[in-house]
Amino acid sequence: MQILLALLAATFYGSADFLGGLATRRSSVLPVMIFSQLAGLTTLLFVLPVLPAATATSRDFAWGAMAGGALGIGLMLLYQGLATGKMSVVAPVTAVLAVVVSAAGGILIGDRLSVSAFAGVALAITAIMLISQDGAPKKSTGGRGCAAAQGFAPALSAGVLIGVFFTAFKQTDPASGLLPLVPARLASLIAVGAVGLSRRQAFRVGPDAVWLIVFAGALDIFANMFYVLATRQGMLTIAATLTSLYPASTILLARVVLGERLHRIQIAGLACAGLGVVLIGAG
Repeated sequence: MQILLALLAATFYGSADFLGGLATRRSSVLPVMIFSQLAGLTTLLFVLPVLPAATATSRDFAWGAMAGGALGIGLMLLYQGLATGKMSVVAPVTAVLAVVVSAAGGILIGDRLSVSAFAGVALAITAIMLISQDGAPKKSTGGRGCAAAQGFAPALSAGVLIGVFFTAFKQTDPASGLLPLVPARLASLIAVGAVGLSRRQAFRVGPDAVWLIVFAGALDIFANMFYVLATRQGMLTIAATLTSLYPASTILLARVVLGERLHRIQIAGLACAGLGVVLIGAG
């Protein structure tokens, strides 16, 4: 069940990123992030009343707020890295470091992987790196080296903060259900909104991007729900690793919807991801 929930989280995260990417082609990043966060919060408030009753303490809300604030800042740093650096460096560095931070947190709270599961996690990390490559030929020019260096620091910071997001939700009590997602989404919204206000950026989106943003926000909050449920079913390391395979669904959607070509290195990454999931399941 944990594997299924984590893979559903990865699928929904990747789909949300795909729609969000389409929206940022029509509007700037910060407004898209803010309104998608609002859409996600609205979706969550509609869903919570139909879920089983839950009771959350101030501790659960505090962990949720920490997770959401870390995610909001982490995503902004990720987008900064993608904008200023080389995507084939920034994306895998961020995703892999998020898994490493989560795995370290999992070990501290008692995660103990079998040999098979450990091999599966290693393959999944390899898959993340391969899937995130764009397949473009490498050129050893000073400009590209500078771009890679510019994006590396935001990628490192984003990876750590997204790892904090993954880890923090594991600290919430299962009795709290999905209630910690409310302060998480509010904290993320506040963090992103504060950056937008500090930059005095207009919060306008193009009319053709509205529905993309709404659906991206809804998919993102469902991804959060699946991830939280996955952490409650077993080890944090497994949940965070499998959820971090979300780039796979993004590139598959780009292939189906936009006709983008899959590169051989990405196909190899998908194969590693599949084998990694099998090994984790066997473990």
